Amino acid sequence: EKSITMDIKNLDHLVLTVENTDKTCEFYDRVLGMKKIRFGDDRRAIEFGDQKINLHQRGREVSPAAKNPTPGSADLCFITAMSMAEVISRLEECKVEILEGPVAGTGATGPLESIYFRDPDGNLLEVSVS
Repeated sequence: EKSITMDIKNLDHLVLTVENTDKTCEFYDRVLGMKKIRFGDDRRAIEFGDQKINLHQRGREVSPAAKNPTPGSADLCFITAMSMAEVISRLEECKVEILEGPVAGTGATGPLESIYFRDPDGNLLEVSVS
């Protein structure tokens, strides 16, 4: 008997639970250049490429939601087309503290050079050059 697989193609969106959706939108727009959007019943998200990050305000999560939605519990890695020197310059310009990097690592498709910092909720963000 042959088993059937889901044949997942890509990630459409993920959800971050945050303390303040406006503050989060402003940070991701200003620092990472992601586009702030509103959709549905005045919901908030940030989008980049063909993906988006939906934002749930803590205490007002949209149902269904994660079992234990918690601000600051995510660890996300984004790939950039910029050089690492440009990434560092942008973070310094935005007064964002660099926690670590640049360091070598391995991503989904191979070697990466990454830098780490936090968003307003304390989520760990990694921006990488492949």
